Amino acid sequence: MTLVTNLGAASGLPLATLLSSITVSENMPLTAMSNQQSAYNAKLSAYGVIQNALSTLQAAAAQLGNPTLFQNVTATSSATSVLSATATATAGAGSYAINVSQLAQAQSLATGGVASTTAGIGSGTVTLQFGSISGGTLDPASGKYSGATFTADSTRAAASVTIDSSNNTLTGIRDAINKNKDLGVTATIVNDGSNTPNRLVLTSTQTGAASTMKISVSGDAALSNLLANDPAGTQNLQQTVEGKNAQMTVNGIAVTSASNTVKEAVQGVTMTLTGIGASSLSLQSNTATVQAAISNFVTTYNSLQTLTKQYTAFNTAAQTQAPLTGDATLRNIQTRIRDTMNTPQPPSGSGAPLTMLAQIGVTFQADGTMAIDSTKLTSALSTNLSGVQNLFSSTSGATGFGSTMSTLLTGFTSSNGPLKSATDGLNSSLKTLATQMTSTQSLISTTIARYTKQFTDLDTLIAGMNQTSSYLTQQFAAINGTTTSK
Repeated sequence: MTLVTNLGAASGLPLATLLSSITVSENMPLTAMSNQQSAYNAKLSAYGVIQNALSTLQAAAAQLGNPTLFQNVTATSSATSVLSATATATAGAGSYAINVSQLAQAQSLATGGVASTTAGIGSGTVTLQFGSISGGTLDPASGKYSGATFTADSTRAAASVTIDSSNNTLTGIRDAINKNKDLGVTATIVNDGSNTPNRLVLTSTQTGAASTMKISVSGDAALSNLLANDPAGTQNLQQTVEGKNAQMTVNGIAVTSASNTVKEAVQGVTMTLTGIGASSLSLQSNTATVQAAISNFVTTYNSLQTLTKQYTAFNTAAQTQAPLTGDATLRNIQTRIRDTMNTPQPPSGSGAPLTMLAQIGVTFQADGTMAIDSTKLTSALSTNLSGVQNLFSSTSGATGFGSTMSTLLTGFTSSNGPLKSATDGLNSSLKTLATQMTSTQSLISTTIARYTKQFTDLDTLIAGMNQTSSYLTQQFAAINGTTTSK
């Protein structure tokens, strides 16, 4: 509100000062409301920070409450030139002798050479079917079979491509084959340097003996002579690479795989074969991951403690308090967290029973924070991993510090949890306070306006009376002067 600064100038009365004092007095309720508004907003902000800290702690607890954390297995190959491997949670610790005698490979066929890649060859429909060859003899020089039988793979449907005047050159056939992904082959043109140098090479996109091609052509003879190839009949193409399965032994047990990516030959393990030779495969429990998860939980818990201390502090020297000093909601959350962490877990599962965190070197300090005895924790993980797993997790999720803490913290941060109720209450109070402030401000403005008018009227009245007094004084002085002179 703008005060009338020249108020009292006419009368000489200190009306402006008086109006200013009245204004300050009238605004005192509004100032109190504004302070309350700031306190509510500070509390809301503090609740938001605590909510985020609780969510972070919940995530750390949930990680410890997940049984698969403790089943993390690291796979190590002694000869990475032969194989590499990864393991899932279903893998168990152990050591395996692997001997790879043959890698899987994809079959490749090459047509006879043609002089030009752009000259038309012929039209028709080319159909590819994958299957296996059995019996017979393969001539390595010609790349052709004699006396063999072809058995189609019933799980893979035959696919066709149409060759017509728009694509009947060697280049056009190559492009048509590559465009049709259902065929399951890739096509390239290789120049062998001869008088008819251009050879179309077809390579299966899948490795393995069962991915051997049989190519049928319905159309004119030129196209058939180029592409038709039946391992058990007429073969117009040369097999340059035979389709083969990977062959290996695992601890002396023969294993065959159509792919060099061998899954579940050892439970929970995927091996990628890269060479011929022997290798040992070692599967070991990854306790480092568990140790890191426990450390992360302790660090996150201590961060929450630091925030809680900061937001509930009271400065006795300055007589000031933090936004959540004495807050019942936060105090209740702290109490329930401590109770949960101090409640022994029921012994369960395999391994030596563990019921308290102190048994693995995780203890509470005098200031409420937690600390880790790394030596004790490392020993527990290396000698009793199952016991540590049961201390933090269970398949039911009903026991274990990780599981129970995760459930508790989820409740605190949920949409119907105590923090949400507290923030809803504050927002409601802020809304009510804003309405009261608007009403109070209006009342103050009306009051000050009334005082301003009254003071202005008084200033005018007194000024007029002063002028009259001055006039009368002058007149009386003039009359007295005339009488004296006679």
